[in-house]
Amino acid sequence: MRLEFIYSSIIAGILTGTSLCSLSSVAAQVMQSASYQIQSDSINVGGGLSSSSNFELESTAGELATGESSSSNYELKAGYQQMQEVFLALTGATAVSLSPTLPGVTGGTANGSTTVTVITDSPSGYQLTIKAEGSPAMQKGADTIADYTPSGDPDFTFTTGATDSHFGYSPEGVDVVQRFLDNGTDTCNTGSAETAGACWDGLTTSAVAIASNTDANHPLGATTTVTFRVGIGGSVLQPPGTYTATTTLTALPL
Repeated sequence: MRLEFIYSSIIAGILTGTSLCSLSSVAAQVMQSASYQIQSDSINVGGGLSSSSNFELESTAGELATGESSSSNYELKAGYQQMQEVFLALTGATAVSLSPTLPGVTGGTANGSTTVTVITDSPSGYQLTIKAEGSPAMQKGADTIADYTPSGDPDFTFTTGATDSHFGYSPEGVDVVQRFLDNGTDTCNTGSAETAGACWDGLTTSAVAIASNTDANHPLGATTTVTFRVGIGGSVLQPPGTYTATTTLTALPL
């Protein structure tokens, strides 16, 4: 009797960070060094940070013509306390169906991917994280598929032994964090290469950074592709059915 497995991964792209739209798309620093950036400065005669056990106040004194001004074409927020708003957008995440359907006797691997784009005018950049809503991530009622457990940090190659039944992921893109970069041959979290199909990890219910940049990328943005894989060993009696994993991708301004 031939047993078949169908694995579906529902990848939810959720923006949980604050998303503020500004009429200005220009971001600049008035002073900066290798370690610091002062985005806005102020010429005034007093003010500063005041606090008590119940309140905290940041104030300036002596600034002229501060506050919001607008016309049909422009909006101005003048004064140090107005500062700049930050635009942040996360687009492109879609539901993922892993394929092919896996036979219940010989096992094999099933793959799927989703690509997201993060756009921000934050002068400090952004961070993209991933987490699973359940543990393990891939479930079907009481039946589950274990989260991939790398022997490295993470594994350069997705490895499935005869008795393994597991689910993992690998991010790729221009802003992938150091942990998912590699030396170009066999080791992740070292070097600067971004080898396609390499550096695999298992999902957890804690958010893990997969992409980051410390500069604004508006208006083009940066894309990250997350590939998901299920591996079933030939000696595993995995109950057949449709397994799903709900995964959250979160973009936050830095």
